Amino acid sequence: MLEIQDIHVFYGDLQALYGVSLEVQEGEVVALVGANGAGKTTTLRTISGLLRPRSGAIWFDKQPVHRLPPHQIVELGISHVPESRQLFPLMTVEENLLLGGHIRRVRSDRQRMLHEEIYPLFPRLQERRQQLAGTLSGGEQQMVAIARGLMSRPRLLILDEPSLGLAPVVVQEMFNVVRRIREQGVTVLIVEQNVTQTLQLADRAYVMENGQVVLSGDSKSLVNDEHMKKAYLGM
Repeated sequence: MLEIQDIHVFYGDLQALYGVSLEVQEGEVVALVGANGAGKTTTLRTISGLLRPRSGAIWFDKQPVHRLPPHQIVELGISHVPESRQLFPLMTVEENLLLGGHIRRVRSDRQRMLHEEIYPLFPRLQERRQQLAGTLSGGEQQMVAIARGLMSRPRLLILDEPSLGLAPVVVQEMFNVVRRIREQGVTVLIVEQNVTQTLQLADRAYVMENGQVVLSGDSKSLVNDEHMKKAYLGM
């Protein structure tokens, strides 16, 4: 579904990614793990069109997307839930969600989607639908961010640090939500600091260090890799 080929990405003169390549097959959950500053968020921002690679290519369903603006990438079926949620705090939960469906492909179907697809998956958000998003708890705000990403009816959902700053019990709930999203047929690419739980969730993972992919494989094999144990799993 998604193929990244040897991308090099810069912030001005500062190079952030060095020849990153990875792929995501339809129906998978694929994790991107690594320390802060490894290049994970930069990779996601490049996929969604917020950054452009200086060289290399990104293909989605065999179509090149690395030169497209972000709104066209969303129309093709890629939705990016950014780090730190980035909600509109003075708008209600429902207004935030409806904005997520404000694209040509689903705009006329937004209200039905809310009540038949989104609220059944996030019943707490239905209870809070008229509440200002900025007054929600951190966990509830993260659920709004994920639900807003689903409102564009993506085929590929990109999640950047969805458990950041959340209490452990809320983190577990968030991972359960990602499992249900996958069961509904949405492919997921996730960046997450909670490596142990992420590897339990993901089919495959890529490990990034200093702007490069240094290790990849299925999650079970990575759990037993000595470098992974020492660097990321505390073993």
